[in-house]
Amino acid sequence: MIAKKRVWVGIFTLSIALILAGVAYGALGDRTLSQGSRGPEVTELQKRLASLGYVVGKVDGIYGTKTKAAITRFQRERGLKVDGMAGTQTIKELKLMTGNSTNASGKSVGPKNVDINLLARCVSAEARGEPYVGQVAVAAVLLNRLEDPAFPNTIADIIYQPLAFSSVADGQINMAPTSSAVKAAQEAVSGVDPTGGAIYFFNPAKTKNKFIWSRPQIMQIGNHMFTR
Repeated sequence: MIAKKRVWVGIFTLSIALILAGVAYGALGDRTLSQGSRGPEVTELQKRLASLGYVVGKVDGIYGTKTKAAITRFQRERGLKVDGMAGTQTIKELKLMTGNSTNASGKSVGPKNVDINLLARCVSAEARGEPYVGQVAVAAVLLNRLEDPAFPNTIADIIYQPLAFSSVADGQINMAPTSSAVKAAQEAVSGVDPTGGAIYFFNPAKTKNKFIWSRPQIMQIGNHMFTR
């Protein structure tokens, strides 16, 4: 009897732990997030804020002071209650502004504002000073990665993939994009791809990375080599 009771106590304890785990790590909007919160919902929150141009610092799933400041600014600019916490109304508004969109072929390309905003910021940071066609090409590489199972399936995840882009590491991703980068992002989203399917680009004069040099080269545009 005692052994059986212990089994039931163990099952009950495990069930409670699983329920609590589900509560702690649900979808964005399942719980109010505030400074000190951690988990995948915070990561999604940070990516959505970053896609709209808000500076959140490192996208690490930790609701720190920079994420709180970004939420506070977002709330103030959207006419929401300013408390620095991501509650129901704040998350609802954030999701509304970062809903899904599709590219010219009908494939989902992640949050709608990412298509032009975050994509353009990455193009601007990575290809500032390059010829316009080279900027379109960089945007096309990012979109091509959506089609490749080796990469994440949203633009935000692709750009913020660890070590993927130096502009994320040095903070240039947070700078306002140039007008040409915005136009280039729009053109790439419409389906234009000068590279013919490249999924990597690099500056031959600035890297000796063996992996990137081993990729099949397609063409060079400006200072960037585009590869498969």
